[in-house]
Amino acid sequence: MRKSIFAAGVVLTAGIAVFSYNQLRTDGEPISPQVSIAKPGKTMPAFSSEEELKAQMKKKRQQRERDMNKSAGAANQGVTTDSVAASPASPSAKAESKPSDSKSKDDDGITNNQVAGVDEGGIVKTHGDHLVILRRGRLFTVKVGDNALKPVSAVNAYPPDINPSNDWYDEMLISGNTVVVVGYSYGRGGTELNLFNIDEVGGLKYKATYHLKSNDYYSSRNYASRLIGSKLVFYTPQYIGYSDDPMSQFPKYRKWHNGAKEDEFKPVVSATRVYRPNISEDRSSMQALHTVTTCDLATAEFSCQGTAILGSAGRIFYVSQTSVYVWTTDYNYRNGKSDSESMLYKMPLDGSAPQALGVAGAPIDQFSFNESDDEQLNVLVRGDGRGEAMWNSEYAIGDTSLFRVSADTFSDGSTNASVDNYRSLPKSEGYTFQNRFVGDYVLYGSGNGWGNQTNKNSTPFYAVNWKTANVHYLNLQHSVDRIEQLGKAAVVVGINGNDLYFTPIKLGKRPDVKDSYVRPNASQGELRSHGFFYKPDDDNSGILGLPIARSGRAGYRHLDEDSAAILFLKNSGLDFDQIGELEAKNTSTNDGCRASCVDWYGNARPIFLRGRIFALLGYELVEGRLDDGRLFESRRINYSPRIAMSQRTEDE
Repeated sequence: MRKSIFAAGVVLTAGIAVFSYNQLRTDGEPISPQVSIAKPGKTMPAFSSEEELKAQMKKKRQQRERDMNKSAGAANQGVTTDSVAASPASPSAKAESKPSDSKSKDDDGITNNQVAGVDEGGIVKTHGDHLVILRRGRLFTVKVGDNALKPVSAVNAYPPDINPSNDWYDEMLISGNTVVVVGYSYGRGGTELNLFNIDEVGGLKYKATYHLKSNDYYSSRNYASRLIGSKLVFYTPQYIGYSDDPMSQFPKYRKWHNGAKEDEFKPVVSATRVYRPNISEDRSSMQALHTVTTCDLATAEFSCQGTAILGSAGRIFYVSQTSVYVWTTDYNYRNGKSDSESMLYKMPLDGSAPQALGVAGAPIDQFSFNESDDEQLNVLVRGDGRGEAMWNSEYAIGDTSLFRVSADTFSDGSTNASVDNYRSLPKSEGYTFQNRFVGDYVLYGSGNGWGNQTNKNSTPFYAVNWKTANVHYLNLQHSVDRIEQLGKAAVVVGINGNDLYFTPIKLGKRPDVKDSYVRPNASQGELRSHGFFYKPDDDNSGILGLPIARSGRAGYRHLDEDSAAILFLKNSGLDFDQIGELEAKNTSTNDGCRASCVDWYGNARPIFLRGRIFALLGYELVEGRLDDGRLFESRRINYSPRIAMSQRTEDE
């Protein structure tokens, strides 16, 4: 269900997944990644033909029906069961409920990306002398080159001659002179890729649209698309077994045109590019196709290649420079009790066959992963996690462990990770769990998230060296609602009462909590990772920016309330000082919006570009100037389609 906490017709319960850490190592020695009876180099088997794939999907559909009947019977007898998958989305339910790293070396990089060299789909990017902004179903360009600040162009982010009222346009990436808008359409079914040409003067022109059959990719924390060089990489799930013809749910794509028909869809992947773990059928329900599609935006004709895995429904994915990792979890009710099994897939971006490894538990979100330079994959996992679909990342609970495995231990899925791959860690109480890898450490703690703000005078916070698994306990005077990297250090953002805290964390042989900067009577204005940005001056200093809102505001209110300002802090050797705020003055959305009229991915961003400082605040773009170490507003524009149009008319 689009932007709804739970899927229609599925009962989710609080059953605790089986995840035992009783035998995990706690002796403080470096983790020695290994796998029991592993056979390095083996890859997962693919289906040999379409007939074999159809037979397998039909068999799994019949098994699903049997399992659902058993679960229904158990539920009628008062027995708690776990959901096995999300059902297909309902267009009418898209917004009916709300839930209570490093930077690019390029000076034009303005996105708070998790992995260097891997750009994430966002709401604002740069192209030459222009900012390109995606908001409320439209694309805008604003000229900032030659010291300008002027709206240039605005176009619909969707194809012409369609009704976009059931569509959501969430992410944007730019490669060369091509702008790609990634969205989800209930009206036309599945993921939608809209391509636009952009010229050197900021003009935008619609080029083409491609539809991909998939379920909604939405996650409250992750982004569906990445750009590595000129390669567009995006992940889409497709839950299967809900149709008499299982192949009708198979990932397919078509180029959209007025009057496009169902039979114009073509398979994204062939049957021989669909893989499955080499395990017995009773160990996996195989409820979903997890497809990674790569499209080369440098070619004249838009062309894509995909790789799919037939696996469990619960999923979290992470993209490194070379691979996409997908961690799936299978929730079952067996022999009178809840049970779960997980599988970790490694899908190389060069198109070679994927590999798999049996694992336990589940990560929280993409920030739970770190592919380190020593070719190790490090993952923070919890005992009961349900993937990242919709708001599932906000509800991970259970025991906590550090999982570490070397790249060459992945195989065909027939082997499981050894107990030596896990190190038991202290449990952080609470549902809204935050975690982040920074340098040699993984940091974690709990906060408020999308829910109501609470008073927290003392919050446990943990810094774990992922090389040695040494645990350092730190205490904070506020909640843990955001963890970000500041060069070799970190900053934790959270709430205590009506005040917003920024606490520097010094990382070294022994992590240390430094003095907090406190912004009275404020809360976070954005929950997305892209809402934050840090611009370093050198190894020990820089400027950070974060949208802020009124005090006491529940996290989910960012969906219907704009940020009040963007706060800018100067970091001088982990001593924070406020240099200024750039405020919003006109938050009107009288824009004739037809699509994507809720800012699910936020609408406020701090922007540091070519020595200049901007605050994107809804339809306002505000520029600041530094004067004797303090930031003052120098000018602002409103690029709203109606206001910008009148301004352009006056200029003419």
